[in-house]
Amino acid sequence: MKVILRKNFSQLGKIGDVVEVKDGYARNFLIPRQIAYLATEGNIRALEEEKKIVAKKEAANLDNARTLAAELEKISITIPVKVGEEEKIFGSVTTQMIADAIKEKGFEIDKRKIEISEPIKALGIYTVNVKLHSDVNASVKTWVVRE
Repeated sequence: MKVILRKNFSQLGKIGDVVEVKDGYARNFLIPRQIAYLATEGNIRALEEEKKIVAKKEAANLDNARTLAAELEKISITIPVKVGEEEKIFGSVTTQMIADAIKEKGFEIDKRKIEISEPIKALGIYTVNVKLHSDVNASVKTWVVRE
């Protein structure tokens, strides 16, 4: 069965791709979840209109992400932690702790968008990457200090 993808789907392709899938997969999974349409003339025209709307939204999201990234680059956050002997902290600094510290500065960032390259288990200054959009990343200077 030929279907047209309405959403980016990692196993099949991107929006607007016409792909051949098994009948049951299309009827029971793709179409009910509104991931795909049947490949008919009317649906192809409807998808073109939907593509235009999605492109406008994507451009707006990209602009918002770029302005947010520029603002996040300017801030630095401080995370107070309990410290034991030899300046080692108890546990590690989590993405939730970083998200809460950023929220105190006035920016609402989801903890799943924060990327820590390696666990933060010592006092110091770290650069934390925040993935705001597929094309836009921001780095936030993070100070881990004694409580």
